[in-house]
Amino acid sequence: MAKRNKTPRVGDLPSVIQSARPEELPSAIREVPTQPAELQSIDDTIVTRTDRYGRQVRVYATGSRRGTLVGTDNVLYEPPIEEEAVPTRTAGSTIPTGETGGSGTVGEENDAGTDGDVGKKNVPDAPRFIASDGTVFTDEKSYQEYQDYLTGKRAARQSAFDLLYEQFSSYGLGSLVEPLRNLIKDPSVSSSEFTIRLRQSDPYKTRFAANQKRIDRGLAAISEAEYLGLEDQYQNIMRNYGLPESFYRKDTLGTQKGFEDLIGFDVSAAELEDRVQQAAIRVTNAAPEVKRALTEFYPGITEGDILGYVLNPQNALTEIQRKITAAEIGAGAMQAGLRTTAGRAEELARFGITAEEARRGFQTVAEVTPRGTQLAEFYGETPYTQQTAETEVFGTTGAVEARKRRERLVGREQAEFAGQSGVYQGALARDRAGGI
Repeated sequence: MAKRNKTPRVGDLPSVIQSARPEELPSAIREVPTQPAELQSIDDTIVTRTDRYGRQVRVYATGSRRGTLVGTDNVLYEPPIEEEAVPTRTAGSTIPTGETGGSGTVGEENDAGTDGDVGKKNVPDAPRFIASDGTVFTDEKSYQEYQDYLTGKRAARQSAFDLLYEQFSSYGLGSLVEPLRNLIKDPSVSSSEFTIRLRQSDPYKTRFAANQKRIDRGLAAISEAEYLGLEDQYQNIMRNYGLPESFYRKDTLGTQKGFEDLIGFDVSAAELEDRVQQAAIRVTNAAPEVKRALTEFYPGITEGDILGYVLNPQNALTEIQRKITAAEIGAGAMQAGLRTTAGRAEELARFGITAEEARRGFQTVAEVTPRGTQLAEFYGETPYTQQTAETEVFGTTGAVEARKRRERLVGREQAEFAGQSGVYQGALARDRAGGI
């Protein structure tokens, strides 16, 4: 086996060499290799650690470069490390070539060369440990602690994802969460970010579109559970009242388009039921005269879209109720053979006249109006009209004056035809429901 030369120490050299000035030494001894030129200027922050060989090791602490500087008069530089799938311990890195040429491998001793070069220093390789996120360590304990931290962090992300997936799967919406699975592998994403990332995704925004409508109108967004709960209540109400399935049919994401506006305009389940009752009971299943009056009074509402009009949350419930009540009053007039206007019907509605009161009252108006008109003409008085009779019958503004006019006409007829049958004993003189 070839004998290996030791690099001479100063104490081993002849005294004449030890006492010589540097410029007097032979060039082969004087030209001890120094740090390579390309490593003279390093921007990265460097810290010093003691490795397991007892050496002072300078390690890059910041910057994108990862590597190790070893020793003081010679340099070991390990170039940037690509991320590896599993933690790896490496050895046998190469020392960069110095000014005197040649290179050595860490962990080996060089045989004596024939050129007599001095200064090649063999240094055992510092162990290197690479964490799963690419972070490099030369201390095994620090590496293990860091790797344990990464493992625990990933486990927490996995747990957060599983919980979110389980919750949305119970709603039949697991497909919204599935695209987030890759985030488990991303160490920069904390477990608390999963819900935030979910709500930023396009499928989520499509599925819960009403929340944005609420925000745009100055309302607070509601939780997914509350949102889905409202949809279920809406659907049950519509089914119970026999509305067509087209009003609550779901698409592939479970979205019911008609419900977006209801939630966006903050329509509660109780208010929706009131709206459906207006349409299903008071209009759809009502007498034909109600539908006819509704479409005559309000041309924008046709019989075919009464439900659509009533369920449109942009139409206030109070407005819907007012119009339907007016239509019922108009229907009462039609049933008595009379006609009225939307304005008159709405005026009677403001006085609290119900559909049944309108039906009975217009029957009385139909009986007394013709004879009252005849008597007023006969005696040359101000015309006695349908509205005059309505005012007294329904007790609206001017009811007292209307009653006095009727009584005066009755009195004149009584005085002229005393003891005879006539108007006094007829419809104009009889008490009727509504005050006559």
